[in-house]
Amino acid sequence: MEFPPLKNDRILRAARGEPVDRVPVWAMRQAGRYLPEFRSVRLEHDFFTICRTPELACQITLQPIERFDLDAAIIFSDILVIPQAMGLVVEMVPGKGPHFPEPLRSVDDLKRLNTSVDIRKELGYVLDAVTLTRKRLEGKVPLVGFCGAPWTLMSYMVEGGGSPSFPHAKRWLYQNATQSEGLLQAITDVCVDYLVHKVQAGAQMLQVFESHAGILGQREFRRFAQPFICQIATRVKAALGDKAVPMTYFSRGGVFALTDIAASGYDVISLDWTVEPKAARELLGNKVTLQGNLDPCALFSEKSQLEDYTRKMLDEFGCHRYIANLGHGMMPDFTPESLETFVNTVHSHSSKLLA
Repeated sequence: MEFPPLKNDRILRAARGEPVDRVPVWAMRQAGRYLPEFRSVRLEHDFFTICRTPELACQITLQPIERFDLDAAIIFSDILVIPQAMGLVVEMVPGKGPHFPEPLRSVDDLKRLNTSVDIRKELGYVLDAVTLTRKRLEGKVPLVGFCGAPWTLMSYMVEGGGSPSFPHAKRWLYQNATQSEGLLQAITDVCVDYLVHKVQAGAQMLQVFESHAGILGQREFRRFAQPFICQIATRVKAALGDKAVPMTYFSRGGVFALTDIAASGYDVISLDWTVEPKAARELLGNKVTLQGNLDPCALFSEKSQLEDYTRKMLDEFGCHRYIANLGHGMMPDFTPESLETFVNTVHSHSSKLLA
């Protein structure tokens, strides 16, 4: 498959630990409800219709690239397309978020799952969106593909939606530990195949989202999360061989497991806002590239204050093996101007630091 030549590979070089002229920057959920052009599309189409329509997903993905001087695009999709492909119904309820009408509440419910997912058949719409977007980017910036981490996907599949503590999902870990490992392995197998297909469709970088690391203790993380994220990194890279791309792992609330995460085979570790940059750098050294981690709520600040917060973040991380980002995703009530300030400050301040 032929694509336009890449003009800006700054984020790929940072991921590989190579020198950059300025720190690359992007934002999780950079294509989202804070953009008026996104809201205009959502008025006409529901969330999963956009995900399942390559032309619409491409349009949404490109919206922030057309507005801001970002160093990466991330395909518009959702981590819950994998549970859908495995046979579960997932609805996106306005004001509530994801909802599973029939979650996995007993071991017998595992029989309802399709564990032999044909990626092209079930998730071909995502692959088509990746290819279309890669072409429409015209080499401006790399395109990031992603999936949810197995534990995060399992927690949604069992809980039936979002929750502060995911009691049903955690009960499974303690009452059905062996079956939980079997479910996590089945999800892992689909994730691996999905990510390989995404790279073959045109993704130039991958990110695995662990949104619910923080509800696990370290012992549970080492049993029910780490082995499966390790598999994803190892198996995806092995399957792609010399076509392998940099891989990032983001964990929300996973500060307790940073050394375990760093040993999991990812090129980039994305940090949430609770992690001190200097402490992370001292703990992990230059073995991996770090990404993050401004508190998203800092974008509510006045412009000058936001610039100060951003400069401080850069000073603490340093400019080598570093990708600037938020510690979580953009929020619906942010202004586009706040992201513009963040992006421009990252570029201007890091240029000075590297001069």
